[in-house]
Amino acid sequence: MSSPSDIAAAVSRLEKLGISSPALYDTPALNIAGNPFDLFRANISKTLSEISGVEPDLIVPALEWTMTPDRGDLVIAIPRLRVKGKKPDELAAEWAEKYPSTPFLSKVAAKGPFMQFFFDPQLLYKTVIPEILKQDSKYGNSNVGAGKRVIVEFSSPNIAKPFHAGHLRSTIIGGFLSSLHERLGYEVVRINYLGDWGKQFGLLAIGFAKFGNEAELERDPINHLFKVYVTVSSAQAAEKDAGAAAETVLALKASLKKEGASDQEKADIENKLAEAEIKAKELAKVALDAVVVLDKDHPLKDEKDIDPAYFIPRPIDSEAKAYFKRMEDGDEEALSVWKRFRELSITKYTTTYERLNIHYTEYSGESQVSEASMQGVIDLLEQKGVLYEDRGAKLIDLAKYNKKLGKALIQKSDGTSLYLTRDLGAAIERYEKYKFDKMIYVVAAQQDLHLAQLFKMMDLCGFPWAKDMVHVNFGMVQGMSTRRGTVVFLDTILEETKDAMHDVMKKNQVKYEQVESPEEVADLVGISAVMIQDMQSKRVNNYKFDWSRMLSFEGDTGPYLQYAHSRLCSVERRAEISHEQLMAADFSLLTEPIAEELIRTLAQYPDVLMNAHRNLEPSTVVSYLFKLTHIVSSCYNILWVAGQEPALAAARMALYSSAREVLNSGMILLGLTPVERM
Repeated sequence: MSSPSDIAAAVSRLEKLGISSPALYDTPALNIAGNPFDLFRANISKTLSEISGVEPDLIVPALEWTMTPDRGDLVIAIPRLRVKGKKPDELAAEWAEKYPSTPFLSKVAAKGPFMQFFFDPQLLYKTVIPEILKQDSKYGNSNVGAGKRVIVEFSSPNIAKPFHAGHLRSTIIGGFLSSLHERLGYEVVRINYLGDWGKQFGLLAIGFAKFGNEAELERDPINHLFKVYVTVSSAQAAEKDAGAAAETVLALKASLKKEGASDQEKADIENKLAEAEIKAKELAKVALDAVVVLDKDHPLKDEKDIDPAYFIPRPIDSEAKAYFKRMEDGDEEALSVWKRFRELSITKYTTTYERLNIHYTEYSGESQVSEASMQGVIDLLEQKGVLYEDRGAKLIDLAKYNKKLGKALIQKSDGTSLYLTRDLGAAIERYEKYKFDKMIYVVAAQQDLHLAQLFKMMDLCGFPWAKDMVHVNFGMVQGMSTRRGTVVFLDTILEETKDAMHDVMKKNQVKYEQVESPEEVADLVGISAVMIQDMQSKRVNNYKFDWSRMLSFEGDTGPYLQYAHSRLCSVERRAEISHEQLMAADFSLLTEPIAEELIRTLAQYPDVLMNAHRNLEPSTVVSYLFKLTHIVSSCYNILWVAGQEPALAAARMALYSSAREVLNSGMILLGLTPVERM
């Protein structure tokens, strides 16, 4: 990751600190210029190699973090080096004794089969703080992804349906992963793959024609289309029930006409028929009421005793299928209605996404996948000999490769495509367009099988890039609803968190009056509450949506992170120490153990981002930020700035400012907007 110029810069910086000809192992695996821990890894691996005879390439990946500072900053398990002839604990003791005194380390210790390396805190202060505080600092960033392109597909809501908790999780996690890859040097293509095609759009179109309102559509397309969809779906379901009941009546009447039935059998049928006729009439009345809600001008709206048989053809269902058929056939009028619904919805989604600091390179969707791409992949699978037909339908038996994958339907017997077929076509089109090095699908764990089938089929097609397709899954949000318990739309949740946070802020009237835009701050803190609650646990875990916990300023919450950031901003404002003074500070004055703990934690930040890159977990960064803020909180009672000698105040303020910069960087990476007052 480090270029020759980066290494030269690191050596030059160390020489200015009085460390001449520093021993550094030069390897692309380390970011010596941008990651303090890698700088120490480069020194330790070279020095230990000279002592032990073990290749540095084996030592570098074996150097690991410790759980607590008393075990050092880095530790190496000697068995990982696979040295024969002596026991690991004997080698650890021997090498620790031979390890030379170095300006990089304050101590090297053997502990059983482990060697512990303690960084010199003064070298940390002198290398880490200036790096964080320098102008336009990009501390934590890396060029590990330079020259590589990654696609992140995330959010992907269904038009005219609620933006539910699963979409929210996908949005938050996908936004983080996109930003993380950008920080690490990748070119990121952010794709929102909308659920924007299918027979439900025929249902929505006819529903809007009967029940829709132009003004409401323009004002709030998502909610209005959802209202239309619920209304027309209810009428459709009621028609289906009434039609089925009417068919039962006809079937029973036909049974009565059959010859050969006994008197008792006929009596039983007549009893069933009487009950069925009553039920059919009741359901027909319910269906008519639902239809009239949808279409107040329905020709049968005043019918008092409607014949249940009217619903046997399922008029709404038939009309919806016919409309969608027009869309598939390219009917311009039908497609213009669909395009309008889609474009209005995207416009509204864009506004919501901006509130969450989310943006996209491309709004795609099922509708955008060409028939040629879908047919092409079907043809390719046939050529590979992996497709088979069953009653006209085309399937693949993936169980022969992995029992868990089962059979996958690729094309229905009527020739229509499925969601899986469209995903296959979309993947091919994306590679042809972007030539990606990695494509990440941020999709709920319920789709594990679907994505596993998709990836295996791409592999069976013979595409070498199939191995670069990654599924980042996540668990469910339990109990996510508004505080009134109604169906959730994301906008509603965000508005309620803003209002609730505003109420909390008003309780401290003195601080509230110092905030310039309290509603805006309440919105930003409220959004932090939602996002941090989502990201603070392993993404595959389910979690309970908890209003009271989420909005608390105590404990590990979004509001707490915002409070921690605003308090550091307050310390900076009151100190009135210039940036030049901070850069010139005398760090030898920082001698307290809590200061050493803070600088060690700040030095870990670039490593944290690389760990998150490996495990694709937002919680890795969230946990780090909570650890950082807890240490900062412990510093306040010990590392006073106000009332101290100027030199000591500047040194401590440089440490606090570095902490604020890293906290700010981490919060922005997570998609939050840090506030300076609250």
